Amino acid sequence: MSKKSNIMTLDQFKDKHFGEVGTPKRDDLEEGYENFKIGALIQEARLEKGLTQEELAQKVGTTKSYISKIENNIKEVRLSTLKKIVELGLGGQVDLSIKL
Repeated sequence: MSKKSNIMTLDQFKDKHFGEVGTPKRDDLEEGYENFKIGALIQEARLEKGLTQEELAQKVGTTKSYISKIENNIKEVRLSTLKKIVELGLGGQVDLSIKL
């Protein structure tokens, strides 16, 4: 018996929340996307887990304000903190790759 995966690709996420490539909302996203995507992915995962920012912050050992700033692209997140958020707070795994 196979489990249905709730994982979506990055392109599927962007299509769902920002529209197809070429639409104004999607074009605006792409311009500032590199910094924005981590916060958006954390927020989506948090919502899928049914957690508030406060609950996620408590699991990770930080503040609701800090989680909010990451999700809203006000503050950049360090890799070590990202790993805590994903692994401890969301029960997930961080996969990092470098493309040349």
